[in-house]
Amino acid sequence: MLKQRVITALLLLALFTGTLSVSAAWPFSALTLLLIGAAGWEWSRLCGVTGMVQWVQGLASVTVAIVLAEFMGLDGVAQLAGGVTDHAVSLALAHHVHQAGRALAGFVVSAWVWWLALLIWVVGGAWALRFGSTSWKRIPAFVRMGLGVVVLAVAWLALAEGRGQGVNFLLSMLVLVWAADIGAYFGGRALGRRKLAPSISPGKSWEGVWAGFVAVVLVASLWIWFDRSVSVDSPSLYSHLLQGLGPVGMALALMFLTAMSVVGDLFESLIKRQAGVKDSSQLLPGHGGVLDRIDALLPVLPIQMALLSLCHA
Repeated sequence: MLKQRVITALLLLALFTGTLSVSAAWPFSALTLLLIGAAGWEWSRLCGVTGMVQWVQGLASVTVAIVLAEFMGLDGVAQLAGGVTDHAVSLALAHHVHQAGRALAGFVVSAWVWWLALLIWVVGGAWALRFGSTSWKRIPAFVRMGLGVVVLAVAWLALAEGRGQGVNFLLSMLVLVWAADIGAYFGGRALGRRKLAPSISPGKSWEGVWAGFVAVVLVASLWIWFDRSVSVDSPSLYSHLLQGLGPVGMALALMFLTAMSVVGDLFESLIKRQAGVKDSSQLLPGHGGVLDRIDALLPVLPIQMALLSLCHA
C-alpha cells in the first residue's frame, strides 16, 4: 500500500509540475479538467447512480466548467497562455481601487460568481453538517448530481483564474488547504480531545482544526516574506489579503478559509458514509479517489476569490 501511495504521488507531482513548467496554460487546464471529469464520475457513484450516467456526470462537469469559463471571458485553454502581465501585477500589489465586490486588477471573473459559491457552501455546508447525516439521501438523485456538477465546475473556474495570475499565486491557493490538512492531522493526533463531528468523521477534533489554522498562518507569513524577498511571477494569495485587508483582516480570512476546508472534507465524508464506502473510488492507487484528494479544495478555491474581491484600498 505504501509503495502504491508513493508511486501515485510521484506520478501526480510530475504531471502537475510539468504542466506548470510551461508558459502556456492549456496543459494545466487539460490536466485539471481531466481530474474534474473523474471527480464527477465519482460523485455520481456516491449518489448511488452507476453505469452510463456516471460518464454523463463526468462529461457534464467538464462541459459546464468550460462553458462557464467562456461565458465569463476566461478561456482556460487559450487566453490564459500568457498569464498575468507585469502591469497587472504592479496594480494588484499597489492599487486596489475598484468598486466593492468587483474583481481585482488582473483578474477576470466577476465577484458575484464567487460570492454565490460562498453562500451556497456556507448555507449548504451548515445544513449538511446539521441535518445531512439523515437527510442527504432523501434529496432526489438528480438534484444531488446537479449540485456536484456546479461545485466541481466552479472550483475549476477558480483554478483557471488562479493559473491566469501565475504559478506563485496558484500554488499559494493550493498550499493553504494542504497546510490546513497537515496541521490538523498532526495537531489532532498530538492534542485532539474534543471531537468535531463524531457522527461523520470520528477522527477529527477541534484541536486539530486550530492546529490547522496555526499551520496556515505560518505558511502565509513565510510566503509573504518570500514574495518580498524573491522575484516572483505573481503576488501570492497572502500578499493580496495582507495588502487589501490588513493583518487582522487577513488573519480572519485565513481562519474562515481553514474552517471551510474542514467543511469540504466533512461534506465528502458524510456523502461517503451514506453511500457506505470508504473511498470515492480507486482511481488513484493507494490514495482512493480524486474526490478524496480535492474535497477540501472545492469550497476553498471559490471562497478565496470571493475574499479577494474585498481587497480594496
